[in-house]
Amino acid sequence: MERPQRRRPRKSGGVEAMEPAAPAGQARAAASKLSEAMGAVLQDPRRQRRLVLVIVCVALFLDNMLYMVIVPIVPDYIAHMHKAGRPTTSPKVHTLQAPTPASGSDNMGNTSESPTESEDVKIGVLFASKAILQLLVNPLSGPFIDRMSYDVPLLIGLGVLFASTVLFAFAEDYAMLFAARSLQGLGSAFADTSGIAMIADKYPEEPERSRALGVALAFISFGSLVAPPFGGFLYGFAGKPVPFLVLAAVSLLDALLLLVVAKPFSAVTRARANLPVGTPIHRLMLDPYIAVVAGALTTCNIPLAFLEPTIATWMEHTMAASEWQTGMAWLPAFVPHVLGVYLTVRLAARYPHLQWLYGALGLAVIGASSCVVPACRSFAPLVISLCGLCFGIALVDTALLPTLAFLVDVRHVSVYGSVYAIADISYSVAYALGPIVAGHIVHSLGFVQLSLGMGLANLLYAPVLLLLRNVGLLRRSRSERDVLLDEPPQGLYDAVRLRERPVADPDGAPRSPSGPFDECEDVYNNYYTHS
Repeated sequence: MERPQRRRPRKSGGVEAMEPAAPAGQARAAASKLSEAMGAVLQDPRRQRRLVLVIVCVALFLDNMLYMVIVPIVPDYIAHMHKAGRPTTSPKVHTLQAPTPASGSDNMGNTSESPTESEDVKIGVLFASKAILQLLVNPLSGPFIDRMSYDVPLLIGLGVLFASTVLFAFAEDYAMLFAARSLQGLGSAFADTSGIAMIADKYPEEPERSRALGVALAFISFGSLVAPPFGGFLYGFAGKPVPFLVLAAVSLLDALLLLVVAKPFSAVTRARANLPVGTPIHRLMLDPYIAVVAGALTTCNIPLAFLEPTIATWMEHTMAASEWQTGMAWLPAFVPHVLGVYLTVRLAARYPHLQWLYGALGLAVIGASSCVVPACRSFAPLVISLCGLCFGIALVDTALLPTLAFLVDVRHVSVYGSVYAIADISYSVAYALGPIVAGHIVHSLGFVQLSLGMGLANLLYAPVLLLLRNVGLLRRSRSERDVLLDEPPQGLYDAVRLRERPVADPDGAPRSPSGPFDECEDVYNNYYTHS
């Protein structure tokens, strides 16, 4: 009887000894399976590029969240600093508040103050400093992205955005706020440009490229939409640092995910990034087709950039708008913006040679909507006009951003950093001028003249896109990447000189179809060859 009793304790003790080890073994097995699953996902090019698209969309969403989240926070915070006697250059200014729920409340609550135009300009400079620095850095960030590929500049941009967001959280005076806003422009010049360029590179064929860029534009719009109520709510209930710290955490997580997925510092990634060398940005600026697209991107964004800081005050004076009306004026515009992106992507999939037409139609819609805005005397017609404005912007952006990548594919070397730096410069011109110049124009000429002028500019620029009607006839050649790396193409094509589909002359000799820039094409190619 003693033997069984001795064996039972040993057996029991053995089981007790194994019980603590079992969970540890299960955890190791689970971690191993997760690692294998992640490895399988990262080995699949399709899944990897989807993860890259998610990373880029989060980065663009974050940048636009940070761009708009300060709208309900900074003016009110500056006003409190001014009342408390802290050093600041400007009091709270209601005329430059974007129409959001939170800023609308601040706007109406400050009617007792009468800020001067010089104070409007000072607070406008704070809002515009991001776009101004972005405008100055992009001519340098584009070539840097071309040299370094897209993942490292994107990581740098996310890091700078993280630092900018933390600085916003703990800024206690106007100088620190200005530094944080300017630092965001530096981060955006790297993150936005390299992110869009990475999408164009990972999705080299249509309609996948237009669809992926459309998703990115939807995230940009969504970030601009949710940022003001997000910032206003957390600022009101948790204090100024909280919304910025949340965004800082998102940027840090996105950067870590980029490190895991793209492995930007691995030897394989660096070897792939060495080839080929992109076309210099000044040569891309001389390309007449790219110049037409860049002009369209600037023109279509001017109404939005100029109306955001001025329309709230105009609504109060014209239609006696309430707090919720000034705050909700732009909110419904998100739906037509996404609808415009979706419609353009679907049309581009079926009729890719008509991208110029979709852009021209968008400019016409923007022009008509901008002209109608000052005629609105009630809330509902104004909302419809603003929805038309955002719908037109979606058409132009979704049609012309893929066109820039296609032009680089067929006319230059297929490296996209510099060409999308040009696109970012186009956007930055509008948003750098808007918060500063719009107030001057309204004070000197009036809101009606401002809206009519912007609408007329868009209507006049729409026919200019006819110059892009032959872009669909251009063709591209396969890159040397296929030969040197012996792998499928992943977005890099080369066509240093213009090559179009041949058309026969009467004598049977092949020629290229005539284009709108035939007279300047020889000058451009001669410059390109000799420089």
